[in-house]
Amino acid sequence: QVQLVESGGGLVQAGGSLRLSCAASGRTFSTYSMGWFRQAPGKEREFVAAINWSGGRTYYADSVKGRFTISRDNAKNTVYVQMNSLKPEDTAVYYCAARRSVTAVVVDYEYDYWGQGTQVTVSS
Repeated sequence: QVQLVESGGGLVQAGGSLRLSCAASGRTFSTYSMGWFRQAPGKEREFVAAINWSGGRTYYADSVKGRFTISRDNAKNTVYVQMNSLKPEDTAVYYCAARRSVTAVVVDYEYDYWGQGTQVTVSS
């Protein structure tokens, strides 16, 4: 069992930056691929970014490519997403997810564990 705890959300003006963190419990973090997803009010959950076990491969939604960067520190059992040039349409609850595989994927149903989410609000 893996427990995930997100942090770093908040209110920011358009054009600003935030870094979300996701701390994972357990001693097998490096064997998991990790993903970030988000859900805006009235919308379905959508993929944001994913990273494989080593950090050597990353994937991004087109809507965030060039603005967001996912990374991980296996020694700290933590995955991050650096979000720059934020837009009001980035406003959502952001969720961290872990997949029992070294290979990262972009679909939410392939992930096995989820955090409770952290709110990101971007004002215009």
